[in-house]
This record gives sequence, C-alpha cells and structure tokens, in this order.
Amino acid sequence: MGFNTSGKETGKSNHENLVNPMKIAFVVQRYGLEVNGGAELLCRIVAEHLSKKISIEIITTCAIDYISWKNEYPRGTSILNNVTIRRFSVDSPRDIKKFNSFSEFIFMHDHTRDDEIEWMKLQGPYSSDLLNYIKENKNNYDLFVFFTYLYCTTFFGFPLVSNKAILVPTAHDEPPIYLSIFNGLFKLPQAILYNTEEEKNFVNLKFKTENISQDIIGTGIDIPDTIDPTAFERQYGLKNFIVYVGRIDESKGCKELFDFFIHFKRKYPSSLKLVLLGKAVMKVPDHPDIFPLGFVSEQDKFNCIMASEMLVMPSKFESLSIVLFEAWHCNRPVLVNGNSEVLKGQCIRSNGGLWYSNYEEFKECLKILLKNQNIRKILGENGKIFVDKNYRWEIVEEKYLRCFNRMK
Repeated sequence: MGFNTSGKETGKSNHENLVNPMKIAFVVQRYGLEVNGGAELLCRIVAEHLSKKISIEIITTCAIDYISWKNEYPRGTSILNNVTIRRFSVDSPRDIKKFNSFSEFIFMHDHTRDDEIEWMKLQGPYSSDLLNYIKENKNNYDLFVFFTYLYCTTFFGFPLVSNKAILVPTAHDEPPIYLSIFNGLFKLPQAILYNTEEEKNFVNLKFKTENISQDIIGTGIDIPDTIDPTAFERQYGLKNFIVYVGRIDESKGCKELFDFFIHFKRKYPSSLKLVLLGKAVMKVPDHPDIFPLGFVSEQDKFNCIMASEMLVMPSKFESLSIVLFEAWHCNRPVLVNGNSEVLKGQCIRSNGGLWYSNYEEFKECLKILLKNQNIRKILGENGKIFVDKNYRWEIVEEKYLRCFNRMK
C-alpha cells in the first residue's frame, strides 16, 4: 500500500468554499498517516480526494496499531489534509492471546451467536464513545460510509444509521466472513461499493445482496511529479531485484514468499534480490539477498518500483491491491498469488502480470519474466493502460459522488 508521509494535523479546514452542501461521515477503525494499508488507507485517500468537492468527516478511534488497539492518537477533533477527524478512545486494548484463543474456539467448534458477538468485541476496536457519538449525531450527517465489514466500528455502528449508510466492505473469502453475525449486516446498507468484480460476485453469492444498490469503484493512485529509478539505485545501492510493498506479515503470504525465493535462489544462483518495503510484523529471514528497507517515502517507493524488475504480491486474501496499480503506472509487470481471485482477476483484466498457486508455478513464472525483457515491457505497458482507463481519480470521484447524490 501507500507510504505517504506528507501533511500534518492542524485545526483549520476550507470546507466553507465547497459548492456541494452534503456532509458525509466516513467511519473506520483507525485513520492517519501512520496507518499505511488496507481499508484504512483506502478510506483516507478517498476522503482526501472527495474533500475537494464535498464535506467529509472521519469518525474513528485513537488507535494506530491494529494488534493492540492501544489509544495513541489524542482524543478529539483535528484536521489532516483538509479532512476533519473525530477520534474516540477505545474502551480497552485488545488481549491478543485471549482473542487468538477464542478465535480458535470459534472457528474450530460449534458455538452460539452470542459467542460470535463476544468474538467481535474481543477483536475490537470497541469504543463506547464512538458509538454514542454516531447515535447522538446521526441527524448531523447526510450519509455515513463505513469502511470494511470486519471490525467493531462497522458491526456495532452500522445498525445505528442503516437508513442512511453505505458499506465499502473490502470483503474477500476468509474465515470471519462465514460467521453468522455478518448475514444480517450485509442486508442493512442502502448501497454497497466494491473494489473489484470478484468482491462483488463473492458478496452477492454469499449474502444474496443483488437487490441492494451497488457499484464497483476501487481507488485512484497518487503519483509523484517525477519518478527516478536511478535515484533509488544511488541511495540504496540496489539493482536487479524484485520488490514486495506492504505489511510484512505471514497473513500476507510473506513467509511463503521468503521460502519460495530462498528455494529459487538455491536452485538458480544469481545476483537477483528481494527488496521489502513496509513494516515487519514477522521475522524476516537473515539472507544475503533479502533486503527489508522498512517504511520509505512515497517518492522512494515509486523510485524503487520503477527500478525493480517486477512487483511480487504473495497474499491470498485481498479485496484490492493498490500497489498493483502503482506498479503498472511505473510500467512494471506483477507476479501475484493466483489463490487470490482478486489478484488473479486484476492480472487477467489488465493482461499486466502472471500468477502462481505453488512453488513450481512461482519458479516458472519468475524464470519467464526474468529472462524476457520484452514480455516484462509488454505486461507493464498493458497494466498502465488498464489503470489509466479505469482508476484515474476523476473516474473514482465521479462514481462516489453519483452514489451519494442518488441517496439524497
């Protein structure tokens, strides 16, 4: 995902200059420059772009870390990049050991609906103040847009304003979505906005939501004025590499990626390297050709992607991969985990990358791409055409505004 570190929180906004009088609340579990992935990043970049045309306020918690939900941001109201943020304290941090133990029970044994609600509260972030604010101020907003189905902010907040609420589910085929408590939630929205065709098909099949107003929107991407791959090589001394961008987490497929890459290098010795951009929440192997660089600036991220041979995305569970769009903008092909229908579908529709489902396929795809510069060039160019046609910000903004205007 993105690594934008621009902007700072202040106390001023210029919403008085907006022509559209609508006031929209975006509800999300955490929000800020330090939150660099998933539904939270999607929420922020959409809010920042729409705030140029319509009044957007964020209703969120004081948490930064999704493991603990510890209150780190100050409570109250602030402004970030022209968007008003209202932050509320989480009632208590998450006991991750207790949550993991209870999750094992939920997903492995028969249980009740009350057990599932208890699981949701243990997952968090549960904020009584946030829920009370929504309940007491529901008439102060024209619409509420909830980002991601999975957390307490949506599960307990959505029913309070369901008559004027939109869901951006960021849903995919994962164990929690099969819990019975979500069957009712997906019937409540006045509209559902998806990231991909695969997400829409999955949700409609799972929850029978075809009669609810819906659209596929996704997101645009913010591009630096210039991208200089040679600057990355000069700064980090790295060339001939593939790159992974995102949270370095076993749940994102990183352990499998490490295993596959190390096995590949053992079988086919070369100077090829694996560069990692993002926060590590798992141990990264101590290997001479694996380079974890941590968080980098947006400029360095794009310079890195363009300096790479290709981007690799090993996650099995995605509702959208923004970094694929960023790689394609840089005319770089992608190699993705084909067990993710979303990632595979993005590659098929764009003709911008290859996919694998096991080591043998990973090996053959990587060999093909590394040996054939012309194939890499064609796939990268195809991807750029796809992004320009479907995910420019003016297209994304118009789709959101059309949905909002329909619900007036």
